[in-house]
Amino acid sequence: MHMQRCGWATDDLLCAYHDTEWGVPLHEDRALFEFLCLEGAQAGLSWRTVLAKRERYREVFHGFDIARVARMNDRELEASLADPGIIRNRLKVSAARDNARAALAAIDAHGSLDAFLWSFVDGEPVRNRWRTPAEVPATTALSDRMSKELRKRGFRFVGSTICYAFMQATGMVNDHLVGCFRHRQV
Repeated sequence: MHMQRCGWATDDLLCAYHDTEWGVPLHEDRALFEFLCLEGAQAGLSWRTVLAKRERYREVFHGFDIARVARMNDRELEASLADPGIIRNRLKVSAARDNARAALAAIDAHGSLDAFLWSFVDGEPVRNRWRTPAEVPATTALSDRMSKELRKRGFRFVGSTICYAFMQATGMVNDHLVGCFRHRQV
């Protein structure tokens, strides 16, 4: 029996990610911060590229421990730019530290990064019922609002498209197509 998946899950790496992670509601601060950083790193590239480098990102950025990333010094960030295991873009690398610092401020203000980020969807996943990939938007009014608020708070690489991809990945919106076996599961 062939399981129907969303069309973008085209190889083993993407299928495993699609089947186990994408769209599953995520509420752990460290994991949310990781996705925020990785979605930002993905800007202009394929998600597959980022996924293939995720383990090395976890090593370079201290397992995405928010406080440790916030304390990274310029020398550490500079050294990471020589690491072929991550995307070596100076702005994206420095954004990880800036985003960690902004995340710490959001945690202070809201109790957790989870509470802050999930407040954009009132704590409940938005369940979409798309039938074709063409129906799935790149941005929504909700991702526009999230992007504007994150930028205001000092986050970087958080444009509306990145925010929408983040919301999809972390289960804030369920954008598995109706025909996909994961649509009803998450």
